[in-house]
Amino acid sequence: MADAAYPEIELGGAKLRELQLERLRWTVDHAYRNNAHYRVAFDQLGVKPDDLRSLEDLARFPFTGKAELRARYPFGFFSVPMDKIARVHASSGTTGQPTVVGYTKGDLERWAQLVARSLYVAGGRPGMKVHVGYGYGLFTGGLGAHFGAEAGGYTVIPMSGGQTERQVQLIQDFKPDILMMTPSYTLAVVDEFRRQGLDPRKSSLSIGLFGAEPWTDGMRREIEASLDIKAVDIYGLSEVMGPGVASEFASHQGGPTIWEDHFLPEIVDPVTGAVLPDGERGELVFTSLTKEAMPVIRYRTRDLTRLIPGVASPMRRIDRIVGRSDDMLIIRGVNVFPTQIEELLLRVEGLAPHYEMVLTRPDRLDELLVRVEPRPDRAAEHHPTDSRQLAALIKDIVGVTAKIEICVVGALPRSAGKQAHVKDLRTAAK
Repeated sequence: MADAAYPEIELGGAKLRELQLERLRWTVDHAYRNNAHYRVAFDQLGVKPDDLRSLEDLARFPFTGKAELRARYPFGFFSVPMDKIARVHASSGTTGQPTVVGYTKGDLERWAQLVARSLYVAGGRPGMKVHVGYGYGLFTGGLGAHFGAEAGGYTVIPMSGGQTERQVQLIQDFKPDILMMTPSYTLAVVDEFRRQGLDPRKSSLSIGLFGAEPWTDGMRREIEASLDIKAVDIYGLSEVMGPGVASEFASHQGGPTIWEDHFLPEIVDPVTGAVLPDGERGELVFTSLTKEAMPVIRYRTRDLTRLIPGVASPMRRIDRIVGRSDDMLIIRGVNVFPTQIEELLLRVEGLAPHYEMVLTRPDRLDELLVRVEPRPDRAAEHHPTDSRQLAALIKDIVGVTAKIEICVVGALPRSAGKQAHVKDLRTAAK
């Protein structure tokens, strides 16, 4: 069980449900009284805060999505006056208008404590040095990790994203114990270590908390082997809070534990919205329980996963996210997620985890091209066997035919933030 430093981790059973119901009833009442959107949405469904008598009653209340947040851009979704807002963050807006989130001073303190809790269960301890490679600014990753580490008593190295050569230099010179960064960019940093003739396994790092994008068990194995560290998954999204909604224990890497004393999870059918029982795969939905500035009720994350029992804590875990409902590609009638391709290419010994999927529609039929780099130590070799092996895996396991292009090392783009792996050019087809 958990150490006494964070006794909330041990909450479970009736005590947890009682706390959740108390906090949920406060959240629903607070949102109804202070947020015009929720007042209208509740009234349209014919529900009132007093109708929430049990946790199961939450299913009667409306969902929230990005569209509702964007409709009240920039500050219309806040549930406290602006003079109570201590900070604002926003999503990147790469798929549309940014979604803006606000925090009171109390929200920021709770957020920092949850990130500190996440660092602790990952194996961190006060006094360790944390290299923060998430981007700073409106993105919640950098500042969320930064203030959480400070709250937990760590020494913070606020590197932010980018400047890959300098990332390596500071890791070498400052000798951090913990790395917080997106998993895809971590692999770019590993490549830079090797480019400089350095062995990344000999760095000072021992723990990594990786998040902000879906990543596979294959990528975890790649990171752990390349850096000789324990790699854990920290989960979060700006609309719900930021990093620290859930996090893996170092002792049990089978999915992030949801901090259920602050966030109530549901799994719903992505088409009908019906609540599914634990263990069934569907879309992850969150209701905040302690947020003052911007409570969210039944926020649809679009992440496809399932809820599984806790192991290191009584609180439930999120199983590996297989993709996002809005990232799913339909190729000749087959549902395909980028993470499936990533998992398969990591099975091919000669291929590196840098890839790009290009979709086109010549002659009115979908075609998939997977561009992938070889591992640096295989760069001088010919790769027909690797191409055939990957194409066969995709055909046999995913069910689609793919052409494979082996690129030169460094040919594919790297990102210090969330990596985009798909170029869908089919909409341009006549």
